[in-house]
Amino acid sequence: MGVRDFVVLAFVAICIVFALKKAWYGVISLAVFSYLNPHAYAWGVVRTLPLYQILFLVVCFTTLITADKQKLPKDWRIPAFFLLWTYFLFTTSQAYLQDIAWDRFWFVSKIYLPFIFTLILINTREKLFYLIITIACSIGIVATKGGIFAILSGFSYRVYGPPHTQFYENNAFAIAVLISIPLFVLWYRETEKKLIKNGIMLVIPLCYMCALSSWSRGALLTMGVTTIVLLWHSRRKYLIIPILIIGSYFMIQNLPDEWFGRMYTLETYEQDESAMGRIKVWIDGWNHTLHRPFTGTGFEGWQVVTNRDWHNSSIEMFSEHGFVAFGIWFSMILGTLISLSRLPKMARGIPEMKWVANYCYMLRASLIAYLVGTSFLGLSYWDILYHMIFIAVLVKQFTLQEMEKYKRDPIAQKYRPSFEVENDGSRLPLTGHSYSTRIVHASS
Repeated sequence: MGVRDFVVLAFVAICIVFALKKAWYGVISLAVFSYLNPHAYAWGVVRTLPLYQILFLVVCFTTLITADKQKLPKDWRIPAFFLLWTYFLFTTSQAYLQDIAWDRFWFVSKIYLPFIFTLILINTREKLFYLIITIACSIGIVATKGGIFAILSGFSYRVYGPPHTQFYENNAFAIAVLISIPLFVLWYRETEKKLIKNGIMLVIPLCYMCALSSWSRGALLTMGVTTIVLLWHSRRKYLIIPILIIGSYFMIQNLPDEWFGRMYTLETYEQDESAMGRIKVWIDGWNHTLHRPFTGTGFEGWQVVTNRDWHNSSIEMFSEHGFVAFGIWFSMILGTLISLSRLPKMARGIPEMKWVANYCYMLRASLIAYLVGTSFLGLSYWDILYHMIFIAVLVKQFTLQEMEKYKRDPIAQKYRPSFEVENDGSRLPLTGHSYSTRIVHASS
């Protein structure tokens, strides 16, 4: 075994020891293996060892014996998730390609099952924060390396993600990187450590450069939308906008002509065989699902219906599993976006709960990045999507718990401010319903 193999084995051993010490450390470790996949960087026999499965079994054991856990949160998205998973079982039994479909079903099940640990073991806001920054760092480590490589190579080569992950392919990796950027912004807002803030300010531009060097047209559109959303929620627009203008000028001067030639096809998609091929696939998927609205094709059914992969998460979901599965899946996403928009309004005016807006707005930005980016990629079973949904479930749970404590605290109620301090120091009067009325709405 080489040095890399020993390093990976040592890292896995540390993860197992920590998972045995505290079960929720196992959730953090599983996230690292899902997004960074460290053992894929080994060169010897370690690369083929079932390290993720071993770690998963350790987390199963520690979850059973630990007292530091909670019941599944009472949120409609959780039974919807289990219903969707069960519905996959039904559609797989009716799939065109039985062997391939069942293999895919078990693969998706291995993605879904660890989320139960997330919901049970991440039972405090502090643990949730560490989970979020773990996801950001797991993607950001490779993105930072890719950004540096892009600069040194003059953006002449495409950057790829961690080997043997769902986002190894350059287009998917670019979307994953853009999804992680709002998570870094969240980390920046929630930390008080200047060194970490400075590091994040270095990582985010490198993430942008990494995404640009994917040569992905979908990533370029996603980058534009994500940047607009982040600017909307920025507290220092007067500082960020000039930096973006200067950065854009720098990028334009250094990107190769071939890159611009590829991006130009966004305006002439009618002449682009790749773009028109995707549109044909979407039409084929829609027409076929009209004839099999409850079962679809089953996993990987595009091989029977059309001539290439679905290249769209929504098309993939309703084409492979029908409109019922699509309705459940999309309602989870839409419901999460609505929840993330409402929670900050409920907690407005409570100084101790400023974190709610930071978490909700940045998670919403990541989810929007997913929706835009996967309009051109079939990634409806992507683990990061479900992580965002269930993190949002936990954010809602912790928000309501803290609001209930605040409601029961007569001192906090007595000295509750009658105004809200804006970023520029101005004071806005608190309007709307009383705090107790908001609690009723939040619980309904």
